[in-house]
Amino acid sequence: MSEKRIRKVVIAGGGTAGWVAACALTHQFRDLLDITLVESEQIGTVGVGESTIPTIRTFHRLLQIDEREFLSSVAGSFKLAISFENWKHPGDHYFHPFGTTGMNTWSCDFHQFWLESLSRGMKSELGDYCLETVAARAKRFALFDQASASAQQWSMRWVQSPTSLERADVSYAYHFDAALYAAFLRRKCEGRGLTRVEGKIREVRQDPESGYIQALVLEDGQVVEGDLFIDCTGFRGLLIEQTLKTGYEDWNNWLPCNRAVAMQVESVEPPVPYTRAIAHEAGWRWHIALQHRVGCGWVFSSAHMSDDEAAAKLKAANDNAPMVREPWLVSFRTGRRLKAWNKNVVSLGLASSFIEPLESTSIHLTLSAVTRLVQMFPFAGIDDSMVDRYNDVSRDELEHVRDFVILHYHLNQRDEPLWRDCREMKLPESLAQRIAVFRDNAYAWQGEDELFRLDSWTHVMLGQGVVPREHHPLTRGLGDTDMARLFQGIRAPIDRMVKAMPSHGEFLKRYCPADPSVWNLRRSMPVG
Repeated sequence: MSEKRIRKVVIAGGGTAGWVAACALTHQFRDLLDITLVESEQIGTVGVGESTIPTIRTFHRLLQIDEREFLSSVAGSFKLAISFENWKHPGDHYFHPFGTTGMNTWSCDFHQFWLESLSRGMKSELGDYCLETVAARAKRFALFDQASASAQQWSMRWVQSPTSLERADVSYAYHFDAALYAAFLRRKCEGRGLTRVEGKIREVRQDPESGYIQALVLEDGQVVEGDLFIDCTGFRGLLIEQTLKTGYEDWNNWLPCNRAVAMQVESVEPPVPYTRAIAHEAGWRWHIALQHRVGCGWVFSSAHMSDDEAAAKLKAANDNAPMVREPWLVSFRTGRRLKAWNKNVVSLGLASSFIEPLESTSIHLTLSAVTRLVQMFPFAGIDDSMVDRYNDVSRDELEHVRDFVILHYHLNQRDEPLWRDCREMKLPESLAQRIAVFRDNAYAWQGEDELFRLDSWTHVMLGQGVVPREHHPLTRGLGDTDMARLFQGIRAPIDRMVKAMPSHGEFLKRYCPADPSVWNLRRSMPVG
């Protein structure tokens, strides 16, 4: 076993994926591994990922990253929800919040009671009973009790007291610039034993018998040998695909958008604590407010819109704000490598898979994959059983996220060709079953290893226009007076907490103000 032992890990590529891997491995295995990261400052990053989900906070705690230092370094802002606009039809709007909604019982979820209240003529919106939604609507934010907050759950559960229902804290994620984030992580790695090598990879050497990667040869002749290689070379997949020919499963038949035009503009109004996802005739556009600028982009299907038209429409949608960076085009294929781990190569980030950024899962999937690698790390050598398990879990995770994103496209009432095609497409059986069960009985669920919670499926299906035919009969046992009292008991403390919050912009200025110089750093970074 000593001859098989993994001693040298080589990370090919930087960016978010490469530096996340470097930080995690050096933090956990500082004295056990020799870790080298190879990257070229001449190769730009895609640089459009700016929105996350709450699981990133757990990862940061693992790496002992101070939140205020981090947010100041990347000019970050907070995120409570995603605002979906025009998805069901033009003019429609709903929030997908990060927090729990109402109070569930062991036998019946809160949204079932809410559906019953509608049948009795009690008018309200489901989001009225979610702290994160109400705060997002008001564009307010605050941290009440950080010591007790847990990012391992998407939100804290309600705490019952004799007189009220109060929350310990909000559930939130971040908005930030992905290139600044990679630079921040790089600084965290310095001094932890990581070796960074500057240079472009010219050649990948393989063992002639096993096909395992042996070394990377750089343009200047340097040879970087390793036992385990982590491919963070982006869409190119230099090791996992160009060298090992792993293969790719394309999901374009379910997720038709294959291009995006990205742009950065100056802030002309205070930042809001949510991501905006705004549907248009051939896809959707994002609007993400940081402290000193806004990231915006136009996601579209090349079969339904040209590159020039997309760029022009993105500029027109943001013509009230001075431009920070000219638009740039990103082409992509939604799907996954047939194996995330092949031989002695583990692929991360865009080298492993791509699911468009609609639900802000890109960075999460990288964090999840790195965590999985740490847990399954093959110190004694690479065994097929562990590789198979890693790949099975990776596939299941990606398919779950894929289904949730498809949900938004399929459940629409728009008239344009792309949207009609999405409405009529044949769904993955796993997703078709979820929609059918919810439509018949208003029942939603979260599997043990699934990312998206019951609340997430509920808010999106209701927001996209699914009207359940029936709901749980136990809700009928609650009289009108008791139901009104229950709803008011949930809603009143939410309204009090939100009223006590400052605006999101005011909180950022007090909690984690960033120096404008961070954007000078960002402007100097190449975009790939």
